[in-house]
Amino acid sequence: MDPALALVRTALNTTSHLAPRLAGRAAYELFQRPLRRSAVRPAERETHRQAAVERITVNGKEVVVYRWGDGARPVLLMHGWRSRASRFAPYVPRLRALGLSPVAFDAPGHGDSGGRATTVLEYRAVAGQLQDDYGGFEAIVAHSLGVAGAFLALREGVRAGRLVALAGVSEFAYLPGAFCAGLGLGPVIERDLRHRIEHELFAGTEDPWRRFDAAHRPEEVPLPILVAHDEGDDVVGISHARRLKAAYGDRLELLVTRGLGHRRIVAEPTVIDNAIGFLSAGQEVSAA
Repeated sequence: MDPALALVRTALNTTSHLAPRLAGRAAYELFQRPLRRSAVRPAERETHRQAAVERITVNGKEVVVYRWGDGARPVLLMHGWRSRASRFAPYVPRLRALGLSPVAFDAPGHGDSGGRATTVLEYRAVAGQLQDDYGGFEAIVAHSLGVAGAFLALREGVRAGRLVALAGVSEFAYLPGAFCAGLGLGPVIERDLRHRIEHELFAGTEDPWRRFDAAHRPEEVPLPILVAHDEGDDVVGISHARRLKAAYGDRLELLVTRGLGHRRIVAEPTVIDNAIGFLSAGQEVSAA
């Protein structure tokens, strides 16, 4: 474990014995924040540079939006936690070759966007604003937490023809436990963290654990779905993909990979080939 994270673990676990609410508050503040922002990687720079850049505002935070093409036939790209829009750079030329316009954004607290934190509700809000600007999406391609945001957006008014979900979080209630397990935090802190998420972060939201669950009410997301997930993903386990398959049945195609983990799966050429093939099939259906 990173020495800084080890220090956080020791401090919070020790504090939880003496002042559990104080430790829970500290964990809650950490849970909301990416802690560090990802930089544009060298292999992504040229594609990143070619994008038309605009800015929108969500909850008072400036969100940077990237567009390739004229905006006609848009495909929305939704990155994951501690990531950024440029991670989808390998998809851009492939989508443009299909006559599609990729549209991506850095979520609040990520990339070049403003703010220090974000929630799945802000992912949904950004998707909704971009739909207002560009119209319904030909497809959505999402990774990790972006997958939870995509399913929520699709259930709550965003329109798309197809969905590609990469290493996605399907069970929202999993996140507090995974966060605490990753830091080695004890059950006292996890219980307090769950309470704060439900009653502070999402105050006024009825049963956020179900509302943000990607497998909840599958009939409200009536579109073809491709899920790609690595069997050895140690951040979001393969069980999340299998939950989605059980919920969506024949409408969902499951691609299980090996040796890619949670992050490499995004830019893996064979995964991109499968995603583009899946999206191309959607174009053929639309043209028929």
